Amino acid sequence: MADDRPPSDDDLLLFRKHIGSVRRVRQTTIEPERKQLHPVPRKTIEDEQQVLRDMLSDVFPGDEIETGEEMLFARPGIQHRVLRKLRRGQFSVRAELDLHGMTVPMARQALSTFLQRCRGDNQRCVRIIHGKGHRSNHRGPVLKTAVHGWLPQRDEVLAFCSAIPAHGGTGAVYVLLKRR
Repeated sequence: MADDRPPSDDDLLLFRKHIGSVRRVRQTTIEPERKQLHPVPRKTIEDEQQVLRDMLSDVFPGDEIETGEEMLFARPGIQHRVLRKLRRGQFSVRAELDLHGMTVPMARQALSTFLQRCRGDNQRCVRIIHGKGHRSNHRGPVLKTAVHGWLPQRDEVLAFCSAIPAHGGTGAVYVLLKRR
């Protein structure tokens, strides 16, 4: 029950007696001090982490690959029909990277840049030409082995397999990439 009547003189005197002396506050609002937040460059951090993973990834799965061996990799969940289509070269290849003549560090950087660009352009299937290793003498196919080790470590790679003979055979791979 609200009483809209002004307080009596006795009530005002009693109130002032208990409160004591008061002074007027000039400002009624206080602005909180805000901390300056710095933007977080998420893409730069992701790229740097990917470079670190690539630099530390010289351990290749399995034994060394022989010159004529076919390469095949598919992440769990890839349908057999999709993998069969990839192995037959039935996907439209949207981009190509030729690693011939590159050193292993150059090839690693070129592959990383190529895959990032292709993923950014939303390209689904690409071809990487690594060569068959005929000029590697006793060392075997160096770039082929390296590519076979690097590709499964990339999150954007769903599957890869050796190309059909008309597209390079065991000297090239088709790579199926995730959609953006």
